[in-house]
Amino acid sequence: MIRSEQPILSARGIRKSFGGVEVLYGVDLDAHGGSVLALLGENGAGKSTLVKIASGVYTADEGTIKIGEEEFHSLTSREARELGIAIISQEFQDASTLSVAENICLGDLPTKAGFVIWKEAHRRASEILSNLEVDISTKKIVGDLRLGERQIIEIARALSRDAKLLILDEPTAALSFHEAEILFGFIRRLRAECVALVYITHRLDEVELIADQVQVLRDGSTALLADTSDVGRPEMVEAMIGRRAAELGRPSLALAAKGTVLDWHEAGHSDLFNDISMQVHSGEVVALYGKLGSGAAEVAETAFGLRDLQSGSLKVKGYDTPPGHAIEAVRYGVGFLPAERKTAGGFMIRPVAENVSSASWKRLARFGFWITSKSESVAYQRWHDKLSIRSRNDPKQVMGTLSGGNQQKVLLARWLECESDVLVLVEPTRGVDVGAREDIYQALLDLAEEGVGILIVTSDYEEAFQAADRVYVMARGALVATLEGDEVTTSSLLQLAGG
Repeated sequence: MIRSEQPILSARGIRKSFGGVEVLYGVDLDAHGGSVLALLGENGAGKSTLVKIASGVYTADEGTIKIGEEEFHSLTSREARELGIAIISQEFQDASTLSVAENICLGDLPTKAGFVIWKEAHRRASEILSNLEVDISTKKIVGDLRLGERQIIEIARALSRDAKLLILDEPTAALSFHEAEILFGFIRRLRAECVALVYITHRLDEVELIADQVQVLRDGSTALLADTSDVGRPEMVEAMIGRRAAELGRPSLALAAKGTVLDWHEAGHSDLFNDISMQVHSGEVVALYGKLGSGAAEVAETAFGLRDLQSGSLKVKGYDTPPGHAIEAVRYGVGFLPAERKTAGGFMIRPVAENVSSASWKRLARFGFWITSKSESVAYQRWHDKLSIRSRNDPKQVMGTLSGGNQQKVLLARWLECESDVLVLVEPTRGVDVGAREDIYQALLDLAEEGVGILIVTSDYEEAFQAADRVYVMARGALVATLEGDEVTTSSLLQLAGG
């Protein structure tokens, strides 16, 4: 590793408040060329606020930012870009209907006499991709690319503007294992070219793979700053949550498992999945583990009436006819959490009380049609403490203001309020911090003890290992293994799924 002695960016004493609530208490940050700094912390610790100040999105109340030899008390987004600072957010900022070349040159298209010189735009884009050893046609429409490729195009756009510092915010949250490996190789090449990288993640295995240094924020202050080689996962977790976390371990096998609530038999759908035979019983947590594209998520959708079977059968709580649509699935007592909670799960601009009660309006309505804010508030309060939802404890709080982990708890509360006794959860802790993960896993184990049958569909091998009594493994649309007890190890999961 060739690390620059002088930081590309050096922030000192950064303080920031929102509405009188201080979220950063004099934080320092150094980003060196040729080095990857992992920035960790629970949701709400101040990570996003800090990097938004560094990239000119927010203005600090106090503190300075030094870029090279130049010192600033505040930056605009435009100034930050011109100084070589680029932030790659979780949500893509690309123009999905435009070509790769147009996206890479976006805002800086070569022109002559007011007309775009398309040949030059494609040449420039091809040169950047070639330097990055990426083989993607510049004529392809960005919306047609895989998620990992779209992320690389965003990075290529930043580098086309001579970015010296790249801030990557949860870059692998929606990527498959293979796409993440490609991204890691890409990051290593950028580091070798002396680009400075700040890498925000909740995945501690990624920190060990690619980071040179780790900085942990807790409650707006730095709780840990060290070389990655000098600290282990327990120290990182303790710095994040302020206490020693339980070691990664397997749950006790369910003793209360009773009747079968989900039963797929030789189920198939076109080329997505075939010959799927698996069961979930009430009182147990089962994981269906597979990389993105394995067909696991599509199997889960059949339990909630979002996808039909073309062969085989599915019984839900003994019903021979599977739900044909979501409303019917709710009547069967099935609750469903999609992978994309912001776009497909929650109503982000509506109050948390509405989000919890929305599937139970028929039961909560007075005279069969009148929904009151009081009945919704009571429903929310019923689950606020039980699921350890960290919020203002205000039923009117807007859903989108909660952290990712607490949004997920609200969506879980929705189906518990609906008295669902079968839960199908797709990527339930994606983008969720360590502390919230522990809360969600414990809540699921408690529900299983109460007789709820739970299916977790996940591409996270640690989640399958840590949360489930039994694990089915999928690869390329087929079940390749069923593991129980000591058979479930992280290495066996990765190998069976093709990792």
